[in-house]
Amino acid sequence: MASIGDFDPLNASIPATKVEITVSCVNILLSFNCVVSLFFTVCVLYTQGMGNKEWREFGRTEVIDNTLNPDFVRKFILDYFFEERQNLRFDFRSEKALGGIQGKKCGTIIVKAEELNNCRESVMMQFCGNKLDKKDFFGKSDPFLVFYRSNEDGTFTICHKTEVVKNTLNPVWQAFKIPVRALCNGDYDRTIKVEVYDWDRDGSHDFIGEFSTSYRELSRGQSQFNVYEVVNPKKKGKKKKYLNSGTPTSLHYMSPYQLNAYAMALKAVGEIIQDYDSDKMFPALGFGAKLPPDGRISHEFALNGNPQNPYCAGIDGVMEAYYQSLKSVQLYGPTNFSPVINHVARYAASVKDGSQYFVLLIITDGVISDMAQTKESIVNASCLPMSIIIVGVGPAEFDAMIELDGDEVRISSRGRYAERDIVQFVPFRDYIDRTGNHILSMARLAKDVLAEIPDQFLSYMRTRGIKPSPAPPPYTPPGQPLQTQI
Repeated sequence: MASIGDFDPLNASIPATKVEITVSCVNILLSFNCVVSLFFTVCVLYTQGMGNKEWREFGRTEVIDNTLNPDFVRKFILDYFFEERQNLRFDFRSEKALGGIQGKKCGTIIVKAEELNNCRESVMMQFCGNKLDKKDFFGKSDPFLVFYRSNEDGTFTICHKTEVVKNTLNPVWQAFKIPVRALCNGDYDRTIKVEVYDWDRDGSHDFIGEFSTSYRELSRGQSQFNVYEVVNPKKKGKKKKYLNSGTPTSLHYMSPYQLNAYAMALKAVGEIIQDYDSDKMFPALGFGAKLPPDGRISHEFALNGNPQNPYCAGIDGVMEAYYQSLKSVQLYGPTNFSPVINHVARYAASVKDGSQYFVLLIITDGVISDMAQTKESIVNASCLPMSIIIVGVGPAEFDAMIELDGDEVRISSRGRYAERDIVQFVPFRDYIDRTGNHILSMARLAKDVLAEIPDQFLSYMRTRGIKPSPAPPPYTPPGQPLQTQI
């Protein structure tokens, strides 16, 4: 109900507030001549006119398949008028006929209403899972996430559902943008529960586990790197040695007030390395995404959307291009490194006189998918004026990246060894300051990832016999004798 303080007589003629209605059902009854195998359910909301009492369709939920207990994510948002009687009718439609025996209970509909506040903030988030429980007998799992916000009575209201990632225990779900109002209705400390399921075609999705957080926790810099344990309460109660059913973490978290892990790594390294570039124009490429408008999968696309000119002005320009690309592309696996390495190698191959040296910074959250091709690309690039920095973000297993680093064993491909070590890999999680000090985290990261660049640069120049240009003589004011100090 709207409070008196919500009413502004200068901007409204009738007291009103926005109300969000959530609908779910329990034990929907199908008609007796239906075989319950594949069916789809949708809820349609009708509102009644004041004068003629005519029912008009207001909106409808998404279609949910193969369940007698649908929990609809899509909400109905209506204007609520205190002084009016507003009649609502909820119709449920299915590809199979819903039960309709007069006098017989055909299921239960649960309608929840909550007044919406004036929060207009939206956030973009992306989650990944690591070592989730295996649920499929002939495969791994097909995991998806369901987000709920808590209610005052202890119940939860569904607010978001991710897509299903097929046959993996280490899923990377697509980034999604969601209003803060949907997550917590403006209450930053309100509990957000996340459930993890294994998708089944018949709708009987297997519960993997759950964890709880809050918008405030998600939006803090420290929490972007917190690893949430997915816990199955039943397993925990039965097994003494049970730890968890896997872990998820937030990868891309985009807010006007915080940097996500990608942005922090980019800023930490880029702000130092850019001072060694004369024009400070950097080509910025993305890999592993479906591009608009046709959803074409690309492992080598310009972050600024201009394939003819992928250059960005300074690190701030690169970060702006990254943020804009998150809004336009759909993140998509697999994680292939070789296309972007070959892209930079083509530039480096054209300049071998020592006048330019190229540094490729790769920031990734996934396990590498084209290992053989990447090793060959690195071996080929080892004779070129370039270095490669790889920063691993998130909780994934990065064992393959350590092999690429080549500090202990020189990387090889098809019997050919790299001419020199040009790769430096670090997992960002090792550099996170536990007090939430971003500046300290970024300084630690930059110090380590850039430490090998000078030696790599010098090794290339020395093996090619390229020497620095002689320094010009010191300036001597006119009329002053030339002094030599021994």
